[in-house]
Amino acid sequence: MTARPDTRYPGPTLTTRIKWLMDASPSDYLLAMSVGATSLPVIGKHLEPLGGMTAMSIWGIRHMPDFVGAAAKSFLTPGNGEQKQRDRDQTNEVVESALRGVVAPEALDIDWPAPDSTPPVWKAFEHRRRIYRTSVRYGDSPAQLLDVWRPKELPAQPAPVMIFLPGGAWVHGSRILQGYALMSHLAEMGWVCLSIDYRVAPNHAWPKHITDVKTAVAWARANVDKFGGDRNFVAVAGTSAGGHLAALVGLTADDPDLQGDLPEGSDTSVDAVVGIYGRYDWEDRSTVERARFVDFLERVVVKRKIAKHPEIFRKASPIARVRPDAPPFLVVHGSGDTVIPVQQARDFVEKLRSVSSSSVSYAELPGAGHGFDMTDGARTGSTATAIGLFLNQVHRNRTLVGDQQVI
Repeated sequence: MTARPDTRYPGPTLTTRIKWLMDASPSDYLLAMSVGATSLPVIGKHLEPLGGMTAMSIWGIRHMPDFVGAAAKSFLTPGNGEQKQRDRDQTNEVVESALRGVVAPEALDIDWPAPDSTPPVWKAFEHRRRIYRTSVRYGDSPAQLLDVWRPKELPAQPAPVMIFLPGGAWVHGSRILQGYALMSHLAEMGWVCLSIDYRVAPNHAWPKHITDVKTAVAWARANVDKFGGDRNFVAVAGTSAGGHLAALVGLTADDPDLQGDLPEGSDTSVDAVVGIYGRYDWEDRSTVERARFVDFLERVVVKRKIAKHPEIFRKASPIARVRPDAPPFLVVHGSGDTVIPVQQARDFVEKLRSVSSSSVSYAELPGAGHGFDMTDGARTGSTATAIGLFLNQVHRNRTLVGDQQVI
């Protein structure tokens, strides 16, 4: 068997180090110092969160103009409160419409959840009752941990599986608090959910993020039956940066450059993808916001320039990886998102629909902002219900196909 050539980055040279020192900004020096501190003996491993906090601060500062502008517009626009209420009132209609033609009509004939004035994050302890096992290792790295969510009593047949990928701008990948409402709902429906941590920048540069996700998928394919899950049906969902990772893992099952150190033949395919206010394009710099984002990737996440290494950014862009054999997708995004503008989702869905032979559903929630599933109880219940209906239908379709093959 011919060995695959080593395409990994060989590391900086003296010339590139000198150029970096000349071009670096104060934020670059802060990042370098925080990452360098992790190499100190004894205390270094305890300082790793410092790099993440520094990177998150840089991310926040870069988005501050968007936050301030959106807040000012919301405060100064006459009748804005009434418009927000009208937007929220459309949630059930929007998500139901997104599922028509994909989910069976009788499955949509339900009593949709009523709006809840309580922010979902306040119900975290209530949701955590669905956690069956916490901090299960899915890899060798200390960061490769997952929680298992499932009902106390499982049906006789193995339960379908959903892996949840938390967000955090690729510099924070903690499973704490994220996705709780969705996983609690799916566990109540009889699913097994795996909520994972993954390695993040700046201490771990791209593509460690996606190789960890693939490691978790491979682990589930080999081990989830120990927790009552079906190894033959594994879906993936994620929010924000996790939405990007979910889309990318769904479109790159056979890409050896993103498999990391997994053994040859490891199964990293997924059966369905749900992207929730995700980022799907790492190349486009056509707007001020997109140019700012690519600069953040260059300095913090990838630590290489797109002009010199365009292939890295292209391979990391789900919109550039669409394919005819993509699994079924459901994309959810808010039209009021100021962190990842809704045009990202629209462009991705349009491109995917033009290529994929599987279903591509899109729910654009009027007025919803980034992180709505943690702060907006009026939308979260309906969205979780819609995602559950979508995943159940994909699983049902897969089961029917399997039964026909057996016959």
